[in-house]
Amino acid sequence: MLLNLHPITILINLLVLGVAMTVHEFAHNFVAWKMGDEVPKLQGRLTLNPLVHINWVGWLMFAIIGFGILGSAPISPNRMRDPRRGFLAAVAAGPLSNLALAVFFALLLRLVGLGAEGFYAYHDPQLITNLVPLLAALLYAMVFWNVLLFVFNLIPLFPIDGWHIVLSLLPGAWLSHMQIPVFIQRSLRPLSEFLMRPAFKWRDWQIASYYVFIGLIFLSVLPFGGVDPFGLFIGRPTFALLQLLLF
Repeated sequence: MLLNLHPITILINLLVLGVAMTVHEFAHNFVAWKMGDEVPKLQGRLTLNPLVHINWVGWLMFAIIGFGILGSAPISPNRMRDPRRGFLAAVAAGPLSNLALAVFFALLLRLVGLGAEGFYAYHDPQLITNLVPLLAALLYAMVFWNVLLFVFNLIPLFPIDGWHIVLSLLPGAWLSHMQIPVFIQRSLRPLSEFLMRPAFKWRDWQIASYYVFIGLIFLSVLPFGGVDPFGLFIGRPTFALLQLLLF
């Protein structure tokens, strides 16, 4: 679904997403480096310079339609001292950094008492007549987009951070073959295989997960009977968190 395409709104979105993306990717790289992966440092990724991290197409997509791939981090569990825990920490650092930014700017909005004004000014740029409503809209957008990025990146679909988080949390082996009920082994073979080797099966389903992700994008963008999966999976949690933080 397209966002408000007023020039002021687009400029606010680009600025806010540039900050949110930079902090997000820096967090991935910094924590990975702390966990033993030297590549982020060797590639000059331990910086808050947005030009190092930005995905130009994804940045514009997010500002206009509400989602896209903003950047990437060259991190790998194979280069870390503790591959499972190190990778979990590095991947989770991205969305958690967005949540931290959202909380910080929400507290700032509450402190200056501009939460409601920011909400209305951001969604109706015609109300921006001087510096105060512009600042309020900018602060609100910092909260809104960082909350949305936090929720979006928890989706357990490849290549989103949430998929990698689930992979890091799942054990390599869980139940023995004899512990799985016979009816599950016979009737629900994929579930049976998953219960025996959760992490390995999750990794095997990576491509299928990617196709599901692409399918959800098309369903959310194209007008197929009003179906909007991302509105359900992302929109509702995002506005629930906004309500909690701002109002």
